[in-house]
Amino acid sequence: MFDTMTMTKASAAAIGALLIFMLGNWAADILYTAGESHAGEEHAETAYLIETGGDSHGGEENKEDIIPFTELLASADVAKGEKVWGKCKACHKLEDGANGTGPNLYAIVDRPIASVQGFNYSDALAGLSSESWDIDALNEWLHKPKEFAPGNKMTFSGLKKETDRANLIAYLQTIGG
Repeated sequence: MFDTMTMTKASAAAIGALLIFMLGNWAADILYTAGESHAGEEHAETAYLIETGGDSHGGEENKEDIIPFTELLASADVAKGEKVWGKCKACHKLEDGANGTGPNLYAIVDRPIASVQGFNYSDALAGLSSESWDIDALNEWLHKPKEFAPGNKMTFSGLKKETDRANLIAYLQTIGG
């Protein structure tokens, strides 16, 4: 049933398919590649230059204004912060004394770090107990917890958007403060 003739036919079919793909690739290269000579040297690019009237090429005029975090916090939306809180509430509680996987966040703003009684903090956070959760510390923590305190137990990767962090901190300021 499986003899040399079958093997020859199968090999010829595979080689024929490969040859068709190679020829198709070669034809497509010839048809769709522009700007190359037969020697492989590229020709100079040709394009039309459109004058816009300005002689600036995206310099200082186009830079985004950097808003300090304190100004973002001053204009933060507490309602949006409550929505961002949805990412935190799986592990944290807002009630005083009610710990979840993480410590409760009741009156977190300006509270000493690693100060919730009865919660088993990681060594990374326990080592910061002389500091407090001020606005800047919360902002850094919420941005990248693993960089703020390397070795902490929190698995959350952080909030990339500065406005989300400002809104969340504004919301947390309303809890137990």
